[in-house]
Amino acid sequence: MSEKIVDVEVIDLVKRYEELVAVDHLSLSIEKGEIFGLLGPNGSGKTTLINCILALLSYDQGEVNIFGKPMTPRSYDIKQQIGLVPQEISVYEELTVYDNIDYFCGLYFDVKRERRRMVDEVIDFVQLNDFKKFHPKKLSGGLKRRLNLACGIAHRPRLIFLDEPTVTVDPQSRNRILEGIKQLRDEGSTIIYTTHYMEEVEYLCDRLAILDHGKILVSGTNEEILAMSSISESIEIVIYDLTDGIIDDLRSMPTVDSICYKSGTLSMAMKQGGNNLMSVLNLLTKAGIEPVSVSSKNPTLNDVFLEITGKELRDNA
Repeated sequence: MSEKIVDVEVIDLVKRYEELVAVDHLSLSIEKGEIFGLLGPNGSGKTTLINCILALLSYDQGEVNIFGKPMTPRSYDIKQQIGLVPQEISVYEELTVYDNIDYFCGLYFDVKRERRRMVDEVIDFVQLNDFKKFHPKKLSGGLKRRLNLACGIAHRPRLIFLDEPTVTVDPQSRNRILEGIKQLRDEGSTIIYTTHYMEEVEYLCDRLAILDHGKILVSGTNEEILAMSSISESIEIVIYDLTDGIIDDLRSMPTVDSICYKSGTLSMAMKQGGNNLMSVLNLLTKAGIEPVSVSSKNPTLNDVFLEITGKELRDNA
């Protein structure tokens, strides 16, 4: 079994803003050729952490290594191999699609013939061939996002930072971007991905970490993090005229974590252990109550995120 190569290593990193500890003794390793999801509510320290990794911010303590070398503000050889696609659209309105990509690629490559080939390839990659001569103001939001991505990856970076690249895009562009990100990973790039869409994390990421208050709360694969949940399933039952006594009986069940009855819908979060759904239905049957409908689902990453942080990820988008 071949030894795994670590492309990004963060060791005991601390970043303070006066009394605020934005990154709190954080350690992290990201392996070569993986898509690593970096999740957290607003103010959790994600942006500060990324800026420290990129040596755009100084920090109070710790160490950052990229490709096995210390990362410093003067590590130009490392920076040349990094691509950054920010959440904000960062293109020049006065330049065409082609000229925008050519400009950003030109920051890394001087040879025009080689650069022309790379620009043509990335335009084909993000499927903007029909829009080469368009200015950004003539593009839809989704096409602008594709252009933003193309500008950040045209120079074929080994390490790519993607900050919510699918915000406010149409479904077609979103699918194209997500498939493109997987292709970049398959071609050897290491990708650090931030998003407020848990379904993207489940679809894309090989591993992820959830941050809050500058610390990593949990990290691992999707399956490993789902297994950390104390909730085994969520039950939703449409049922009318449920009495307070029956609700109290349900709440007293040993595997009930939380219960809510509102507008004829009973929502229950169940702890690990026991045949939860059957136990609930048996109690209702004994009380002579027949549900209108019943549904049960396993916990999602969003459920685990809410359980760990106490916050909804999507609400922070």
